[in-house]
Amino acid sequence: KGILVIKKPFPGLTPTLWGEPERYKTHYWETRPGTKGMYYAGDAAEKDADGYIWFLGRADEVMKIAAHRIGTVEVENALVSHPAVVEAAVTGVPDELRGEIASAFVVLRTGFEPSDELKKELIAHVRKERGAIVVMKDIGFIKMLPKTRSGKIMRRVIKALLTGKDLGDLSTIEEEASVDEIKEAIGKIGKI
Repeated sequence: KGILVIKKPFPGLTPTLWGEPERYKTHYWETRPGTKGMYYAGDAAEKDADGYIWFLGRADEVMKIAAHRIGTVEVENALVSHPAVVEAAVTGVPDELRGEIASAFVVLRTGFEPSDELKKELIAHVRKERGAIVVMKDIGFIKMLPKTRSGKIMRRVIKALLTGKDLGDLSTIEEEASVDEIKEAIGKIGKI
């Protein structure tokens, strides 16, 4: 596993940032020592034995739980590997003792119903898959995750709702009702 860098430009790669060509150069082509002249994608990825690249999520979507850096996508993958879960979104929320802890929202497969027993089972499943270092605050059951029109989960919106912060720009959200659903789920699990 590592961070994806691309050695040569390819068709479809943006040539600059509008009005900020210098920032484009420093943030994407000279981001880290040793990557000068390579495009720093900011995505965690791994290459399998057949040479295929598998994207694991954004490298900057990391929680720091009791000094352990844990990717939100890793916890989401653990949740989705449970037979009851079809989709999951995880974000870190502030915790006095540990710095941050994980909070999740899941969409269940047809035939599964939300319950305290299922919540406990999912938390135990994450601990089994990712280890005891993943401390879960709670899991909320919802019918749809807030996503952009291109299908990316809007974790920043979930985190803002959990922490009572401003939601920011929602112009790219696919379904505004998903925000209301998260708010309702937070009311059931308690605000952070």
